[in-house]
Amino acid sequence: MQSRIIIDAKQESLLSTHKVLRNTYFLLALTLTFSAVVAYVAMSLNLPPLHFGILLVGFYGLLFLNNALANSAWGILSTFALTGFLGYSIGPLLNAYIGAGLGDLVFFALAGTAAVFFTCSTYVLTTKKDMSFLSGMMFALFIVLVVGMIASFFFNMPGFHVALSSLFIVFSTMGILYETSNIIHGGETNYIRATVSLYVSLYNLFLSLLNLLGIFNSND
Repeated sequence: MQSRIIIDAKQESLLSTHKVLRNTYFLLALTLTFSAVVAYVAMSLNLPPLHFGILLVGFYGLLFLNNALANSAWGILSTFALTGFLGYSIGPLLNAYIGAGLGDLVFFALAGTAAVFFTCSTYVLTTKKDMSFLSGMMFALFIVLVVGMIASFFFNMPGFHVALSSLFIVFSTMGILYETSNIIHGGETNYIRATVSLYVSLYNLFLSLLNLLGIFNSND
């Protein structure tokens, strides 16, 4: 009888995990599509880029709101607000690249982002490996990135920006591995928070790859 209860509990936990994973990927697909549409509208209307201060305040403000509402239906609305805002921030940047005849770099950055996401997700989902050990390294790397971003305002050296973008790529890749593992091992049971975490990793990964490709292209 006790063993039957244990098996039922495991099956229930497994079904719950699959539900979170399914809902996360579904919401992620919707938000990525919505973000792309907003970016396209921003490009079509030739809207101006966001000031860095507005981008920073808007991002962390909406992120805080999303975390506060993650356990309610309003959390879905705040998720679209956050991803739409970040989608808008990409639009003017893409216009700048395409206007400079660098549309191919945008394609390669998109392809690279998709390749990293699918590779990391497939690896974790296939091996079921616990990636919780990455949390400490990610925290340390986050501190380095914050310091690096502040320093980038004072040091306008290509080599420094290459290093910073490379670290962002590593950090974002680790974020995808960690969050996917966190979902399948029951560490994250809220699909709204999981979606936002994966989206932000993809956003940073895409921008970092695009920046890196732009730097290499300008040095040719």
